[in-house]
Amino acid sequence: MADPAHVAKLKEGVEVWNRWREENKEITPDLSLANLESANLSRANLRHANLEVARLIWADLRDAHLEGTRLMGAWLDGTDLRGAYLEGADLFGAYLSHADLRLADLRGSSLERVSMVNTKLAGADLSGARVYGISAWDLETDATTVQRDLILSPSVRAIGLRHIEPVLVDDLEVAQFVYLLLNNEKIRNVLTTVGKKGVLILGRFSPERKAVLDALRNSLRRLNYLPMMFDFENTQDRTFTETIRTLAGLSRFIIADVTNPRSAPLELQATVPDYMVPFAPILEEGGEPFSMLGDLQCYEWVMPVKKYRSIEQLLDNLESKIIRPALKLHSELQLKKAQRIRMESLDDD
Repeated sequence: MADPAHVAKLKEGVEVWNRWREENKEITPDLSLANLESANLSRANLRHANLEVARLIWADLRDAHLEGTRLMGAWLDGTDLRGAYLEGADLFGAYLSHADLRLADLRGSSLERVSMVNTKLAGADLSGARVYGISAWDLETDATTVQRDLILSPSVRAIGLRHIEPVLVDDLEVAQFVYLLLNNEKIRNVLTTVGKKGVLILGRFSPERKAVLDALRNSLRRLNYLPMMFDFENTQDRTFTETIRTLAGLSRFIIADVTNPRSAPLELQATVPDYMVPFAPILEEGGEPFSMLGDLQCYEWVMPVKKYRSIEQLLDNLESKIIRPALKLHSELQLKKAQRIRMESLDDD
C-alpha cells in the first residue's frame, strides 16, 4: 500500500514535492495503489518511485521525470505523458489506452504485456524497450517515432514461460504479430491452412451476381477450401485496396467474376501485377469483360477467361476446369520462385 505521508506530500503540489525529493534523496516514495486520477503532476520528480497499480487515469504528467519508476499494472488510460521521461521505467502490464506519449522518452523501458489502444506515440523514443506480450492497436505514430531494437522476449519475472531467444523488431504492431506467431501454435496453423486452402472470390454484390458468388463459395466449401468473398461495391477509400492486397497474398488462387463491365478494373490492376497468385476470371455468356483485362493477361498467372452459360454449368466444371488448372499453375509458379537467380559474366562473349 502507498505510504500516506508520501501521498499527502505529493498532493501539496509539484513544487513542494520536488523540493521534498531533493531534500530526501535517500527515500524511495511508495505511491502504490494510490488514487491520483486526474491529478496535475506535470514536471513532478517521480524517479524510482513505486507507483505499482496506481490509478493515474487522465492525470497530467507532462514532462514528468519517471526514470526507473515502478508502474507495473498502473492505470494510465488517457493520461497526458507528453515529453515525460520514462527511460528504464517498469510498465509491466500497465494500461496506456488513449494515453498521450508524444515526445516521451521510453528508452529501455519495460512495456511487457502493456495495453495500448489509440495511444499517441508521435515523436516518442522506444529504443530498446522490452515489448513481450504487448497489445497494440491503432497506434498513432509518425516518421519521428523511434521504434528501434524492440526486444521481443520475456523478462525473468515471466515464470513458467518457455525460454525464448531474444528477437529484435522495429515496430510495435509487428512485435505483437511476431509474438503471436512465436507463441501460438494455432496462429501458425491458421496461416498455413489459409495459404494452402484460401480462395479469394471477387465480384459485385448486385442481386444477380451475388447468386453466382454464393454458389461458388458453397461449392468451394464442399471441396474443403476456405473461400473469402469480397464485394467490389465497397471501394470508398484506400483501405479497400490494402484489404484486397492482403487477402490476395494469403490465397492459393483467386476467382473473379468479371461479367459486369464495371467489375474490378482498378482493383485488379492494383493487385495482379504484384502477386504471383493464379487468377481465374469467369464470365457469363453475353457479358463483356473490361478492356484492361487483356493487358493483365500478359502476366502468366492470369488464366484464360472461363465462359459459362449457367451457374449449373459453372459448378459442374469448377473442379476440372478452374481449380485443377489453378493448382497446376500454382505449383509451376512456386518452382519459378524457387529457381536460382540467373547470372552472366561480363567476360562472356
